Amino acid sequence: MQIITQHGEIFIILACLFGFFMAWGVGANDVANAMGTSVGSKAITIKQAIIIAVIFEFLGAWLAGGEVTATIRGGMLDPVLLESNPQLLVYGMLSALLAAAIWLMIASARGWPVSTTHSIVGAIVGFGAVGLGMEAVAWGKVGQIASSWVVSPLLAGTIGFVLFKSVHHLIFESDDPFAAAKRYVPGYVFLVGFIVAMVTLTKGLSHVGLNLTFGQSLLLSVLIGAGIMGLGLVMQRRIKFEKNASDHFGYVNVERVFGVLMIFTACAMAFAHGSNDVANAVGPLAAVISVVRSDGVIDSAALVPWWVLVLGGAGIVFGLVTYGHKVIATVGTGITELTPSRGFAATLAAATTVVLASGTGLPISTTHTLVGAILGVGLARGMAALNLRVIGTIVMSWLITLPAGAGLAILFFFMFKGMFG
Repeated sequence: MQIITQHGEIFIILACLFGFFMAWGVGANDVANAMGTSVGSKAITIKQAIIIAVIFEFLGAWLAGGEVTATIRGGMLDPVLLESNPQLLVYGMLSALLAAAIWLMIASARGWPVSTTHSIVGAIVGFGAVGLGMEAVAWGKVGQIASSWVVSPLLAGTIGFVLFKSVHHLIFESDDPFAAAKRYVPGYVFLVGFIVAMVTLTKGLSHVGLNLTFGQSLLLSVLIGAGIMGLGLVMQRRIKFEKNASDHFGYVNVERVFGVLMIFTACAMAFAHGSNDVANAVGPLAAVISVVRSDGVIDSAALVPWWVLVLGGAGIVFGLVTYGHKVIATVGTGITELTPSRGFAATLAAATTVVLASGTGLPISTTHTLVGAILGVGLARGMAALNLRVIGTIVMSWLITLPAGAGLAILFFFMFKGMFG
């Protein structure tokens, strides 16, 4: 207790610095994943991707980031075992942030799309098991999170596969693909708005003081979906059929219609990513602030201060702007060739999976989810459409992430313990 009272200000300053560094890593690596499909399919430019991410990552973090933050902050370690030594939780959370941030910086420099969720969960479990004892880790919760890393890419891959097949059947196999695209794409735009709005309104807004019933959320989501669909229709009207001698079926024009849709799915993906992955940066930061401000009382249910989510959102945006281009290249062009219609199916599948997980408080890996969705879309065209060498490198980087995060966190934990006593 005395250590926390004595060094409280230093702990909060360090937590804010490391939290911002971690959020920078999330932006450099994971936001680049989220925007990779949109840029890779040439639906939007890198500049447009950054503008979309700046706005919607920030909104997702602030409006819907609360649920997952609670899991990262207090769901993985047993608070009862830490009550006599609350400073150990502070050292551990600082170590976890610094360890995960350093690993993300290394991975981003190499263009590896690794999982920020793996990094921070591995780091927390690492310092918990070695620094506090195996019994301090809530293995049931960790198992639940780990199983979601397998389920989420499978779910996203399945949704991506079904979405792309539906697009192929309704639009590309019709007698007039361009007319069919103009008819069905507004429905897909409605789906994007409805899904993101529904999960955000039902699960994510309690910490900004908005508690809606299920019926109110449903009605509002339908209205938001309809509003976004109207905006999509206005943008779609500007697209005129252009004759092209080499494009007999008019597929190029269809892809131009899907380019409009990709702008909406990119916004949805950025929002979904901000809502889930801001927790990786601000969960441990919120834990440190909570322990210091309560003079050592560990309360896993304490509210996250609003400025902490804002700090996380700002760090994510800064990371994307300064360092995101390398991972965008890997995800956007490396796994399979993406067109706007394929990119749409992959992005909406991933966004749906991530937003659903955020609503239930599960910190899933956006990277795994998006790569799973891209694989699902690639498989809809056959195995030959996939670049297995790039996929192998990505899986390798995923396997290294957990032990790398854990190892670095253990090292920093004992360093902080030695420094502060």
